Amino acid sequence: MSVTLAGIEAIAAASGIGEAIEQMLPDGVRGRQLTAGALLTGMMLNLADERPAHLTRVLQALTGLPEDDQWRLGVIADWKDGPHQLTYRQVEHTAGLIRKALDKEQPDGAASEDLQQACDQLLEASIPAAFKNASSSLAADWTDVEAWARPVPQESAGSGADPEARWGHRNVNLKIQKGEMFFGYYLSAATTVNDEDGPAVPELTRRITLCSCARDPAAALAQVLVDMAGSGIKLGDVLSDSGFSYRKASTWANPLRGAGAALVQDLHPSDRGPRGTHEGAVICNGNLYCPKTPAALLHLAPLPPGAEPADVAARDQQTTELARYKLGLHAAEDADGYRRHACPAVTGKIRCPLRPDSMNLSRDRPEILAPPEHPPACCSQQTITAGPDVTDKTRQKHDYPSKQWRRSYRRRTAAERLNSSIKDTATSTIARGWIRLMGLTPLMLSLACLTAVRNQRILAAYQARQDDDARRAANGKPPRARRRRRELTGTAPP
Repeated sequence: MSVTLAGIEAIAAASGIGEAIEQMLPDGVRGRQLTAGALLTGMMLNLADERPAHLTRVLQALTGLPEDDQWRLGVIADWKDGPHQLTYRQVEHTAGLIRKALDKEQPDGAASEDLQQACDQLLEASIPAAFKNASSSLAADWTDVEAWARPVPQESAGSGADPEARWGHRNVNLKIQKGEMFFGYYLSAATTVNDEDGPAVPELTRRITLCSCARDPAAALAQVLVDMAGSGIKLGDVLSDSGFSYRKASTWANPLRGAGAALVQDLHPSDRGPRGTHEGAVICNGNLYCPKTPAALLHLAPLPPGAEPADVAARDQQTTELARYKLGLHAAEDADGYRRHACPAVTGKIRCPLRPDSMNLSRDRPEILAPPEHPPACCSQQTITAGPDVTDKTRQKHDYPSKQWRRSYRRRTAAERLNSSIKDTATSTIARGWIRLMGLTPLMLSLACLTAVRNQRILAAYQARQDDDARRAANGKPPRARRRRRELTGTAPP
């Protein structure tokens, strides 16, 4: 097992949440044998052995420790009639007190401030200091987590054994069909990935949050990331799929931009292609383009995974051609979000009769053969100004779907690997029955413990690869390459 008791105790101690929660718990007539910190240690120890997050399993993990460790953690304590070993009733009692302390007074399907802070501190403590600032890029995703409570009819939502659980849809990009609905919560997570052209880093989970399916998981994660940036942690690239970018800009894109993030995101089919005009310029995929841009270029979309290298090269050539028609950024964005753009002929990217100086450019640039009969502002003025609401939803770091965007966006697979690892049926899958406590608080706290343990496994695997590469380099061998599972017909695209 790559996760040791010493490592788990170090995480619990560094997070400080055991002591913080202990201060929130009521004082009883007789002191509790099991402290909050010891219970969290037992929860992580249990999950490190790939066992379900049942309190009975937590008790087994604690009582299975060597006797010296049991005495130190309070699993065995001196009572008036001699040594006493922890019982299930004591574990259940402490877990219940923690839940009451971290719950909201009026549960509304979102994590309380104390619960979110505790989970944030636990995950931060699971990341070594050497990797806290190794990268500022994060891959975001959410997944479904079924509740232990029995599903209730949709019209009776909020009346079951778990009043915060709701009916949700597993795949937002498909129509609601049989088998796609579930009863429970949305788990949103942000996983560290390497910066563009930066060194490889271990894919550690930096933040998680849980919310009812009646809430927007993208908005919930956005607030957590904004708070993370507010705590002094730099927020760089944030990579997300169309489930996030399709949200209103006020709940996802704008808060993250305000926190200093650069978005790299896939666009929902409903947001791709031309979407109106601004001062005559075509609004498309988060950019402004010349009104005479070829229509075929404005409707380009990413190729599916595994596309032939020839198709990838052809698409890259088309996106490069499309970039020539994009209005250039004349001035940086001001404090209110306004930006000034210049015609591509003015910036020397195309030739246009409406801009006589551009006709002196070399003929390897595209030429507008039929300029507008009544030139709009983008063709007649030196620059135009676009407000923050023109492309706020779809604007991102790289032109969509260019070669630069594809190279940057493919880092987002780290988020998928997180979901696949915590749902692996060969280990501690989070399928229904993984935890048999109802409510958002115990579920989110257990998920935080699970991701903290996973971070330790990722670190161990990363260090093993680094050591192996060092040994091979010492012997004059290249790093070990991963074996392909399928044969490609040509050279893989860059």
